[in-house]
Amino acid sequence: MYAVVGCNQCAAMWLLTDPGTSESATCPRCGKTHRTAKLKRFYESADRNAAREARAALLAKKRGESAAFADVDHVSDLERAAEDAGVDDREYLEASGIDADAVADAGARAEGGGSGSRSRTEIVCDAVRAADEPTEENVVARAVEHGVPAEAARDLLAKLTRRGDLTESRGTYRVL
Repeated sequence: MYAVVGCNQCAAMWLLTDPGTSESATCPRCGKTHRTAKLKRFYESADRNAAREARAALLAKKRGESAAFADVDHVSDLERAAEDAGVDDREYLEASGIDADAVADAGARAEGGGSGSRSRTEIVCDAVRAADEPTEENVVARAVEHGVPAEAARDLLAKLTRRGDLTESRGTYRVL
């Protein structure tokens, strides 16, 4: 079920999915939290596209553009037309004289997904797991053995600890 609802503070309208399942909803424009039971429902439908179309029609009417809206295709038709317009990434790269396959391979290597290689993050985490005594010095040494520069390994230890992927207690690291 989809409902077109409106904010009583800033008059924004948005689509609410399954309006009866959550107790509150937040306005995407002003951030005000509303009780879903109290939100005014301008339109309800089981079809998402129908609800999107109704919202678009309501917004056009609100701005006095109902006649112009009537001349425009359905929202889903416009979306399909937008997807078909322009060029895709591969076409763009090849038209620019760049080998699209080489770009894809480079991206895979950088993300650690190419040719069985591991990312620096994975290497540092594995070094923490494998070290008998996972101190910064031991982890960095083990990461350096697997191709991660020492400074990058130290930075990753700090980053992973801040992010909560690792914990550090009395100079010893542990993977969470």
